[in-house]
Amino acid sequence: MVPAPSLPDPTGPLLEQLLVPLLKDYEESFDRGLLLLEHCPDSVMAYEQRELLRERLEEARRSLAAARALRAAAPSPMGLAMETLTPWHRLVVEVWTLSARLRAAGIRP
Repeated sequence: MVPAPSLPDPTGPLLEQLLVPLLKDYEESFDRGLLLLEHCPDSVMAYEQRELLRERLEEARRSLAAARALRAAAPSPMGLAMETLTPWHRLVVEVWTLSARLRAAGIRP
């Protein structure tokens, strides 16, 4: 009896097609948030709030870099847990909100 050939795992390419652009989007949003903070006056967001958001964005960038490094080192395709992605998504929403507040104040960096 000949063993049946194993089929390739279809989730690997699909995972890469979905996750790689998503991680790039997170990176771009975090970078955009840091840029917005550079142009954000106290009238839009208090200094202390800006510094807290800046720290969270920088920490998210470090976490993102670590996740990418772990994925690159993994012997097979690896996803990320929702517990990892959820805080990043919340930060993206905060960046969108800051952008809207800046636009409402007539500031377009």
